[in-house]
Amino acid sequence: MDLTLPPTPAPTSTSGCEEADFAGFVAGNIALIQRGTCPFAQKVRNAGFAGASAVIVFNEGQPGRTDSTPLDLGEWRAGIPMLYTDFAVGAELAANPGTTARVKVDATLVLGKNDNVIAESRFGDPRNVVMVGAHLDSVPEGPGINDNGSGTAAVLEVAEEMALYPVKHKVRFAFWAAEEIGLLGSDQYVESLPEAQRDRIRVYLNFDMVASPNHAYKLYDGDDSDGVGSPAGPAGSALIERQLADFFKSRTLPTVGTDFDGRSDYGPFIAVGIPAGGIFTGAEGVKTPEEAAKFGGTAGAPYDPCYHQGCDTLANVNAKVFDVNADAIADSTARFAFDLRGIPPRTAP
Repeated sequence: MDLTLPPTPAPTSTSGCEEADFAGFVAGNIALIQRGTCPFAQKVRNAGFAGASAVIVFNEGQPGRTDSTPLDLGEWRAGIPMLYTDFAVGAELAANPGTTARVKVDATLVLGKNDNVIAESRFGDPRNVVMVGAHLDSVPEGPGINDNGSGTAAVLEVAEEMALYPVKHKVRFAFWAAEEIGLLGSDQYVESLPEAQRDRIRVYLNFDMVASPNHAYKLYDGDDSDGVGSPAGPAGSALIERQLADFFKSRTLPTVGTDFDGRSDYGPFIAVGIPAGGIFTGAEGVKTPEEAAKFGGTAGAPYDPCYHQGCDTLANVNAKVFDVNADAIADSTARFAFDLRGIPPRTAP
C-alpha cells in the first residue's frame, strides 16, 4: 500500500483513547497519534473505526521515550497500515497541518496461532477470581531471560506452591502468548470473556521483568499519586499498589511508582475496568540519580542494558532482586486469595 495524504493529528498522549477524539476526522486521511495514556490497540482501533486509511504513531517527548524504537506495536489487526516515528517527527507533523505525508507499506500478513496457558487453583470461590499473569514470549533477537523468564518463573513457582492450598477465592494463573507483538494473548483472552466472566475477575496482578540488573523496585501507580502520564487505574488499583508497597516496607526496601501506560499485559484488563497492579524493575529506560541513591546501581544507565538483545541470558538476571520480587508476588497473591475487602465489586448486588 502506498498513500500520500494529509495527516490528521491527535497530538497529545491522551488523544485517541476515546472514539469521540476522532469527531470530525476526515475518513480516508492518515491518523497521527501520540503514544500514551491507553494501550496502542485502543487508539489504533478507534482510528480504524473513524475511517483512517493509515496510522502514524509517534513517541512521547519525555526521558526514555523520544526515539523511534517500536514498543508493542502489534496492531496490524486493525486492518490498516501503520508505522512508528520518534517524537521529533511526530511533533513536526502535528505542528504543520498543511504537510502531506506518504505512508508506504510492503508487508505480507500470515495468520499464525499461539496459545495462552491458563491454570486455576483447585479451591476457592469461582465468583471471585484473583488473576496473576506474566508473558511467556521473548523477542527474536534475545533469549528473554529477564524479559520475561523472570516474571514467568516467579509466577510458576507461586502456582506450584499454592496448588493444594485451600484458598478462599479462586486464583487463576495466566502465562500469556505474544505479548511482544502487541499484547495479543492477554488482549484476545479479555475480549473472549463474556461480561459476566469478566466481572468475576476482582484483581489482576502483572509481573513483567522483575530481575533487571540495574533495577528499581517499581510498582504500577494505581492511584496516580505520581501525576505522570496515564490516569489512575480502575477502582481497587490503589489498594493493590499499597499492598505491594507494604511488603517492601516490611523489608525496609524503598519503591517508586511506574506509569499505567498499557505497555504490558495489564493493559487489556484496565481497559475493561478490572483493577490491576504489579512489579516492574525497568527496561530500556535510564535510571535517575534519585533512583540510584535509593536502590544502588548506576545512574544514567539503562535498568536493563540487555533489553530485547541477545545478552538477555541468565547472566543478565539480578538474583537478589528476583528473590525479593518472587516473595512479593507470593505475598500479594496469597493475601488477595483470602481477602478482597477494599476491592469494589464489579457488578451491583
